[in-house]
Amino acid sequence: LRALFQKLDVNRDGALCIHDLAEGLGRLGLHRTELDLLKIVKAGDKDLDGQLDFEEFVHYLQDHEKKLRLVFKSLDKKNDGRIDAQEIVQSLRDLGVKISEQQAEKILKSMDKNGTMTIDWNEWRDYHLLHPVENIPEIILYWKHSTIFDVGENLTVPDEFTVEERQTGMWWRHLVAGGGAGAVSRTCTAPLDRLKVLMQVHASRSNNMCIIGGFTQMIREGGPRSLWRGNGINVLKIAPESAIKFMAYEQIKRFIGTDQEMLRIHERLLAGSLAGAIAQSSIYPMEVLKTRMALRKTGQYSGMLDCAKNILSKEGMAAFYKGYIPNMLGIIPYAGIDLAVYETLKNAWLQRYAVNSADPGVFVLLACGTISSTCGQLASYPLALVRTRMQAQASVEGAPEVTMRGLFKHILKTEGAFGLYRGLAPNFMKVIPAVSISYVVYENLKMTLGVQSR
Repeated sequence: LRALFQKLDVNRDGALCIHDLAEGLGRLGLHRTELDLLKIVKAGDKDLDGQLDFEEFVHYLQDHEKKLRLVFKSLDKKNDGRIDAQEIVQSLRDLGVKISEQQAEKILKSMDKNGTMTIDWNEWRDYHLLHPVENIPEIILYWKHSTIFDVGENLTVPDEFTVEERQTGMWWRHLVAGGGAGAVSRTCTAPLDRLKVLMQVHASRSNNMCIIGGFTQMIREGGPRSLWRGNGINVLKIAPESAIKFMAYEQIKRFIGTDQEMLRIHERLLAGSLAGAIAQSSIYPMEVLKTRMALRKTGQYSGMLDCAKNILSKEGMAAFYKGYIPNMLGIIPYAGIDLAVYETLKNAWLQRYAVNSADPGVFVLLACGTISSTCGQLASYPLALVRTRMQAQASVEGAPEVTMRGLFKHILKTEGAFGLYRGLAPNFMKVIPAVSISYVVYENLKMTLGVQSR
């Protein structure tokens, strides 16, 4: 590495700038674009001085080599230390890209130094040395932040599907499996969800509602069945929201104009947030209905339609969009922190534990998904609480009509910062069972629908 560094350090100043890399690699017969060179310097430049010293250069190459080894291992289906044309065809087919064996042989020839029509590790590493690796598909497919992580909020960034999955219709089976898993998961954790809504709206310093006391109060008022009030519409809105979000996400991806099958992190955040906003806008009246149904007293409404008619006649159409602004604002911190934490945990795992495979296993995936989703909820929770209170305003007799800003001020003044987190305990209590149930049901539905596991 020292010898290579000296060869690339054209001006002998002990650091590699873009000019050094361009000229040095050119002398070694390796030609890279200016964009590639910028990516190399940016990836390794820890002190942000625009160039790589020897330590930064070594660190970059070691990290780079680790990623290359993961990809090599994933391509080497026979585990014989060599990659042949059939393995390249099969690996690309797994990613939804179809190529002929002749095309695969062309790829091999570009890397094959000894004419064996196979590539060993040394040939693979030497060919890709000092070439930036981004969005390694094999790692991305293992680590997809999938629709199975439904904790009842449904603010997650939509799943991404390969070309093959879209062409064969596998995408809708994934969505159906995800929707079914969400429905079962939400139904199982509905009592905790209703308790959260009650605590968000009614709990205060003077009415310090606890978990056991809340459940006792619900059962005393309406019997055990009352624990599931509002769950029907919460399940009903899964299908339209998921479908609209998926379609909007696909259209926004095209609008962004990326050539990559899998989006980069900031592109996923942008596309996911916009798709979430479009989907939430489309089904928002159902959100208001869900809150009102969860808060209703025994005999207040005969059903969802009666509740909707009642709101429309007494409060008008505008009532179906109460709390809309805090709901939209909540999507950005939720999606942003959820994705950022997930990527951080993923990279930490890859750096420390990925040796022969990028496959983290089910437990690691579920743990990362649960932690990232929980962090996202924690960040957006005050906005979710204000949204729920605004949705419930007319259902509380004598309650004044207040704005989002007014509600924040009132809560902070009367209850302090703690008041913005009322109902957080039951909300967090449902995360682990919700994710676990979602996963089990999702996997079983996938098998029933004939969806191939990646």
